Amino acid sequence: MKLEDFGYNDKLQKLRVENNLSDFEIGRVIAEHKERYIVKTVKAEFEAEITGNMRFSAVSREDFPAVGDWVALTTYGSDFAVIHKILPRFSIIKRQAVGQFGEVQIIATNIDYAFLVQAVDRDFNINRLERYLTICYSSKVKPIIILTKTDLINEQKITEITDSIKQRIKNIEVFAISNESQDGYEKIKALIEKGKTYCMLGSSGVGKSTLLNNLSGKSIMRTDTISQSTNKGRHVTSHRELIILENGGILVDNPGMREVGIADTTSGLEITFDMIVTLSQNCKFKDCTHTNETGCSVIEAVEKGEIDKASYENYMKMEREKAHFESSFVERRKKDKDFGKMIKNYKKDMGKNKY
Repeated sequence: MKLEDFGYNDKLQKLRVENNLSDFEIGRVIAEHKERYIVKTVKAEFEAEITGNMRFSAVSREDFPAVGDWVALTTYGSDFAVIHKILPRFSIIKRQAVGQFGEVQIIATNIDYAFLVQAVDRDFNINRLERYLTICYSSKVKPIIILTKTDLINEQKITEITDSIKQRIKNIEVFAISNESQDGYEKIKALIEKGKTYCMLGSSGVGKSTLLNNLSGKSIMRTDTISQSTNKGRHVTSHRELIILENGGILVDNPGMREVGIADTTSGLEITFDMIVTLSQNCKFKDCTHTNETGCSVIEAVEKGEIDKASYENYMKMEREKAHFESSFVERRKKDKDFGKMIKNYKKDMGKNKY
């Protein structure tokens, strides 16, 4: 197997040379288990740890390896390796870390496409789809919507759901599939390109692991039967894992996400709700909050039915979340910077006291 088989390309080789990493082996992180990593190289798969220097110099969780990362490493024996450096990432899918002030959680890195997976029964929620879209746009990842468990509803209901998505979400491909009959799978398989990396975003029980098994042609993730009380699969993936498919595509299996907090410090929200953002430029006041101001073009469009009211309300909610995260993020980074200065001064003082 070659590095190119799991996504290596000329751009990564250039980054390797520019960062003076040619003397190290190169591998890709395919699994993560509480700061222990499985890294795939041309030789084999290795269980890996990061160097003490990487750990000490890390400012946040973003400085640690994640599934999808390309890393420079040294291997020891047939099954152990030490990671020295992470190659620059071209995309990072992340969300607000649950219960951690101003911190992010990396879901996966170096992703080309994201499958936004929702079941058409109890899980279906367009507001959540817009959240996933915002995460994708801020991460520079192309989204594709996949509706699963279509065997649980009739054709008319599938059409209604698909139409409701297209009314609120423009220019995104939507595919409806059945994990039971595998109806619709051929269209998805035709999308997958060799050497490109895909990930799946969705709640627990929407059929992501079954989708992975069916796309790979083998049982990689165990899935249990559907619970009659919840209509959800009992299997829950507890870690992230990268799998190479038979057609050459690369797929990351993620755990189900109960909470999808926005960690958008770029323009993801603006792209998802581009119509609202465009209209806001015509508001009477530059600092319009789009809540109750006179001359607000956004409120006027909602009242006329030009903007879906539920989409507007979802935008306002996520805008507040984004503002809160950004202020928390800045405060968190200031604390980290102050702590770093304290450690630096402490080392300097210790050096002076030696003599």
